[in-house]
Amino acid sequence: MSPASGRPEETLANGRGSCRDTAWLLVQTLRQLGFAARFCSGYLIQLAADIKPVDGPAGPQADFTDLHAWCEVYVPGAGWVGLDPTSGLFAGEGHIQLAATPDPVSAAPITGLVEKAATEFTFEMKVARLAETPRVTRPYTEPQWRAINRMGALVDRALEAGAVRLTMGGEPSFVSATDRDAPEWKTEALGPAKRRIAGRLLRRLHALWSPGGALQYTQGKWYPGEQLPRWALYAHWRNDGEPVWRDPALLASDDETDNATAADARRFALRLAERLQVDPGCAIAAHEDIHYYLWREQRLPAHVVVEDAKLKDPLERARLARVFAQGLAADVGTVLPLRRIEAGGARRWQSGRWFLRSGPLFLIPGDSPIGYRLPPASLPWAPEEAIDAEPVRDPFAEGLALPPRRALCRGQGLAQRVVEQRQPEPGREEPEVVRTDLAVEPRGGMPHVFLPPVTRAEDWLDLVAAVEETAAEAGQRVFLEGYLPPYHPGLAHFSITPDPGVIEVNIHPALSWGELAGRTETLYEEARQVGLVAEKFNLDGRHVGTGGGNHVVLGGPTPAESPFLRRPDLLKSLVGFRHNHPSLSYLFSGQFIGPTSQHPRVDEARSDSLHEFEIAFRRVWAVQETPLWLTDRLFRNLLIDVTGNTHRTEFCIDSSMTRQTRAGAAGSSSSAASRCPPTRG
Repeated sequence: MSPASGRPEETLANGRGSCRDTAWLLVQTLRQLGFAARFCSGYLIQLAADIKPVDGPAGPQADFTDLHAWCEVYVPGAGWVGLDPTSGLFAGEGHIQLAATPDPVSAAPITGLVEKAATEFTFEMKVARLAETPRVTRPYTEPQWRAINRMGALVDRALEAGAVRLTMGGEPSFVSATDRDAPEWKTEALGPAKRRIAGRLLRRLHALWSPGGALQYTQGKWYPGEQLPRWALYAHWRNDGEPVWRDPALLASDDETDNATAADARRFALRLAERLQVDPGCAIAAHEDIHYYLWREQRLPAHVVVEDAKLKDPLERARLARVFAQGLAADVGTVLPLRRIEAGGARRWQSGRWFLRSGPLFLIPGDSPIGYRLPPASLPWAPEEAIDAEPVRDPFAEGLALPPRRALCRGQGLAQRVVEQRQPEPGREEPEVVRTDLAVEPRGGMPHVFLPPVTRAEDWLDLVAAVEETAAEAGQRVFLEGYLPPYHPGLAHFSITPDPGVIEVNIHPALSWGELAGRTETLYEEARQVGLVAEKFNLDGRHVGTGGGNHVVLGGPTPAESPFLRRPDLLKSLVGFRHNHPSLSYLFSGQFIGPTSQHPRVDEARSDSLHEFEIAFRRVWAVQETPLWLTDRLFRNLLIDVTGNTHRTEFCIDSSMTRQTRAGAAGSSSSAASRCPPTRG
């Protein structure tokens, strides 16, 4: 035990002291400043953290308790506030106060005199947990987790015996561990730090999950009321082990800067055109719309400058400053008309020349990549039915093997390099015009390569291989953006996207419980390393999950193998069983339930839903061969919320059969009522 506190002058002179010394020093300091302060003595209980912090002290390795001293200061309106100068923290729930006195002498546990005696005086303090309640950071004990793993293995064997071919993924969501009160981690979908942190997580997961893959920064969802679409970060790789992108050092990140200019972007585009064996002369310089920005400048108040326009809209304000700073006549990037064709028994790249009424290529005003801001209405007109557009390959067709990497980006001769195009004439249709394009532009000093839409995955792979070889030749790191590859069973991906208040990671499907558990543990650990956590605190102090989607996604290895498409009675059984056992709808749900939640039950939507479900159920029989489209046609318009939204429902099948989006024929079903665990602990 430490002796009674010395004088504050001695503590300062020595530069050290016991907890009683530092507490008494702080009491005296506060009193000198005119605050009422008192000395406190008692116990300090510290429990080992469930998850160790990435930065800073790790804290105690085991639970312990000890005698301790601190001080309290009286703050008008707040009362007595505990301050622990030894640890540099406010007093918390682990500070158990036994005495609060004006002077440390009257707070000593033992005082007085005793004559010499042959007695040893000892004391012992220990703390034990009476019960372990499940919590966000430790939902399971180790024995419970081992039991769950054993059960997962049994379920895997049962599914394999029944030839179910079930896969499982998820959409865990995370928030910042250090900036929880920022709008982007509470209510806003976008913010200044989200994409940078998401990019760091993407690269860490890419090294573990998708070596040899390519990273693509593309456009995400666009909701009403949002000025710009959200971003989405993807990692694409091949299931056969062939690399999509060989050198990850050539893939740029938001943490890096460079000094690439529009001239560098043009040189890159011309080199890429030569590698694709199309005429580099078809490349066009892109410009911001001079006429629009001059008109916009004229509408500003007379006493402001365009670089500081005082506009209410911050995006418009920044856009005007950026455009005028770089110069209205400056090139902002290079556009190469490009499409894939079938000619002479081989697939080749083809380009063409664009004839525009304005002469130069002026972009649509905005902040998106230039590949999204081209003026398609300015191209020579042709009716839709006259344009020879290649259809996207049916995701339910028998998948062809992808070509090996060494066979990609190999020219097929110089034929069909350029579409011979005459000067447009009034009244003449122009169906042969190349209407898709590749674009290269510098942003943040880094070249961004915008990939055009293609209809086959092997075409996308061929183009990415050409971009990498061009980047290696130029010694230049690049961002890949633009259109995603078409579906192919030989291609896999995971993605990271923003949602209000969270970052969401869309995990690729796992074929077994062990694979899913290992992938989930990896994700939570890597998220922790970049400063993300899967929990937050309510205003009342409750420790809860992030509040994001956290959906669990079920499906099959391919759309044609999806149990929900092969066996509509499976979805019928799940919906019926959950409806007849309401407690299951809430057992694994989040804080919000009911008609306005993310996962309303089927009887919480429209009043006539149950009657319509009875009709749909009569069209489904167990163990019967059915067309793959039946599940979607029967249940799509029934599994909805009160507004008709197919995404906000207990069982979501909007990614089962629709052809409107790339992921719309995945044969998957997600359940927002069964949320991903915050962490295993």
